[in-house]
Amino acid sequence: MHILIIGAAGMVGRKLTEKLVRDGALGGKPITEFSLVDVVAPEKPAGFAGKVTSWAVDISFPNTAGPMIAGRPDVIFHLAAIVSGEAEVDFDKGYRINLDGTRQIYEAIRQEGVKAPYHPRVVFTSSIAVYGAPFHEFIEDEFFHTPLTSYGTQKSIGELLLTDYSRKGFFDGVGIRLPTICVRPGKPNKAASGFFSNIIREPLVGMEAVLPVGDDVVHTHASPRSAVGFLIHAATMDTAQLGWRRNLSMPGVVATVGEQLEALRKIGGEKALKLVRREPDELIIRIVSGWSQRFNAKRAAELGFRAETSFEEIVRAHVEDELGGKVA
Repeated sequence: MHILIIGAAGMVGRKLTEKLVRDGALGGKPITEFSLVDVVAPEKPAGFAGKVTSWAVDISFPNTAGPMIAGRPDVIFHLAAIVSGEAEVDFDKGYRINLDGTRQIYEAIRQEGVKAPYHPRVVFTSSIAVYGAPFHEFIEDEFFHTPLTSYGTQKSIGELLLTDYSRKGFFDGVGIRLPTICVRPGKPNKAASGFFSNIIREPLVGMEAVLPVGDDVVHTHASPRSAVGFLIHAATMDTAQLGWRRNLSMPGVVATVGEQLEALRKIGGEKALKLVRREPDELIIRIVSGWSQRFNAKRAAELGFRAETSFEEIVRAHVEDELGGKVA
């Protein structure tokens, strides 16, 4: 089994690679080779004895996708993207990476199949940002796409391309719409949703965090553990169950910011809670107000996708995985 991970140096990409190395197989087939791609060269995973090729490339540049696909990987995880806040501020960069880069990857797969039969599984990370107002109380898989951000528009187009390339037989695609992944380890990024993690992550290690929205903001979350589980399940599931509805909203935990803070208090105490500083940001407020809040991920659940059932469970997973089971 040869696996290509595009966006392998990112948080989810690193955790996916680590999980696959620990498992040693995907779908019952031994993993013998990794191709790892990002704008900075991903590190070789520790403990893996097979072949590893590490690429430092910008996927939007012409002629960069072909060499990645030339090795004919069996499974391709396409995780690379410019995040929501940055895509909204930098219109050109967002479309160049999120749309043009995605199209070039899909086209490279198609052209490889012209040389000789080739039909890999492609797992594409989409987003709940594909949905737009007016929202229902719960968003079903059939809810229409009227994205209110450039990022959501780019991801929506990526979903349509995934379905069409799958329909034409160029590859076997599965798109997963991720809820906000929380708690993200590491440093803050430019995602508009980043504060959902910041207000938990920083206080748990004794640092101050800024909260740019009100306590009544509602959102759907899943942990990095769940995100990796979604990706692996999408790579191994029987896609005959999907038909041509190739894109799925993933399950998650619905919580208000206030409920997040209560979970922080339960696990980190009043000391941690006092480190959250309220500082409204009109751009973030506007972006977040254009997101759907609650999802009925019935179809994904029926197909075997699983996530946490409470926000406290999400925070405890972060403490176990990133903090060695201890808080400041």
